[in-house]
Amino acid sequence: MSMPDAMPLPGVGEELKQAKEIEDAEKYSFMATVTKAPKKQIQFADDMQEFTKFPTKTGRRSLSRSISQSSTDSYSSAASYTDSSDDEVSPRDKQQTNSKGSSNFCVKNIKQAEFGRREIEIAEQDMSALISLRKRAQGEKPLAGAKIVGCTHITAQTAVLIETLCALGAQCRWSACNIYSTQNEVAAALAEAGVAVFAWKGESEDDFWWCIDRCVNMDGWQANMILDDGGDLTHWVYKKYPNVFKKIRGIVEESVTGVHRLYQLSKAGKLCVPAMNVNDSVTKQKFDNLYCCRESILDGLKRTTDVMFGGKQVVVCGYGEVGKGCCAALKALGAIVYITEIDPICALQACMDGFRVVKLNEVIRQVDVVITCTGNKNVVTREHLDRMKNSCIVCNMGHSNTEIDVTSLRTPELTWERVRSQVDHVIWPDGKRVVLLAEGRLLNLSCSTVPTFVLSITATTQALALIELYNAPEGRYKQDVYLLPKKMDEYVASLHLPSFDAHLTELTDDQAKYLGLNKNGPFKPNYYRY
Repeated sequence: MSMPDAMPLPGVGEELKQAKEIEDAEKYSFMATVTKAPKKQIQFADDMQEFTKFPTKTGRRSLSRSISQSSTDSYSSAASYTDSSDDEVSPRDKQQTNSKGSSNFCVKNIKQAEFGRREIEIAEQDMSALISLRKRAQGEKPLAGAKIVGCTHITAQTAVLIETLCALGAQCRWSACNIYSTQNEVAAALAEAGVAVFAWKGESEDDFWWCIDRCVNMDGWQANMILDDGGDLTHWVYKKYPNVFKKIRGIVEESVTGVHRLYQLSKAGKLCVPAMNVNDSVTKQKFDNLYCCRESILDGLKRTTDVMFGGKQVVVCGYGEVGKGCCAALKALGAIVYITEIDPICALQACMDGFRVVKLNEVIRQVDVVITCTGNKNVVTREHLDRMKNSCIVCNMGHSNTEIDVTSLRTPELTWERVRSQVDHVIWPDGKRVVLLAEGRLLNLSCSTVPTFVLSITATTQALALIELYNAPEGRYKQDVYLLPKKMDEYVASLHLPSFDAHLTELTDDQAKYLGLNKNGPFKPNYYRY
């Protein structure tokens, strides 16, 4: 029995017709106004420039390699593809001033400052602990007289940290630790607020080192504190400005790569200032490395590739805190996850968490996604890349871009094709394609964002470390690398508990005596593994 046609409700048919006409008119109007952005052919130089030679203005387009194995340590896309940017003028060639008449900065476009300010204000809403620290301490100005030179990712969250340091009395000059992670509008907002910031998204390698040098090298201003992420700033000051380096009162470093460099300097007897290893503080390791990467790995992969993870085979190189976070997220979405590890303890943890531990060679032909997070170099080599299946996705979650041997892909027989921002197809002669994300650089901050709340934890830790080193009496810290005091780690955590309406249980006097603890902490010994 056939059903009668549905009768339209009175008036609805006419409304739908009018809506369709409006929609069509808007669509054709929009299509008529869209123009294709002019394409810019990126040129690359073959010559290599030594780290100690400062790039000149005429030579800054050549892409130099650093002997320090820095976070820019690969040629910045030496293949032939076009870029969709509609602004071909380098910020270094622009004459810009903020509303106060100052030109002591170099950003993409100072006119984006208002938009950047809104981004910073949004970030402040989820960084209540850092704002609380700012309000508690700004009357005392614990960083009065501090001249901090910083090299970190320049995002809205980092801007909240920079402005907190300024509110606590510090003078700051800032550059970016990654050529792709800078939020241009945020850099503009900082410049408008009077911070000497030198950074923009898409810097060349020469631009990268030029920005760092502009932060350090200024007449009448000499840094006495360093806040670094990756060690490039510390290495630059150590190599190029040894007299400045000797007068630094303290270094705060937050990455595996940078901490490794500090320990190398200390072991060689060349570290002449105290340094604070923030990376291995509990609040950084567990929250920034583990919980942050657990969320941001998926964000970065989804935005760039639109991949569905259910049933996909993924190999994660490294099962440290970053690797653990990545694996937990991938497993939850139904991916089949393999682990590579050099450490038997981490390997055993992976096995107990239900993952199969393999050598990369054993699975490289079958996996759909390869993720590196070891902090090492040449984890994924050209041999591995040659053996990958068609459309395999390759990316890095470590700080430095040394983990994937991208340089080996800059050969005449391979074709590079930019398919969208931060996504390259590297095409082999037989037609096979490997999908390379962010040219092997840090995926989450290059291709997406990271949770603001987690960055609040890291930023608060960094601020307290700077305050501690700057105000420490002479002799407390020698020329060595130190962990953040346990009491400060616990203080950072306590500042963030109100966000969850969490209520700590307090020890009674009898309980504290039984455990041999102070009622106010610290509650765990330094050797305790959380």
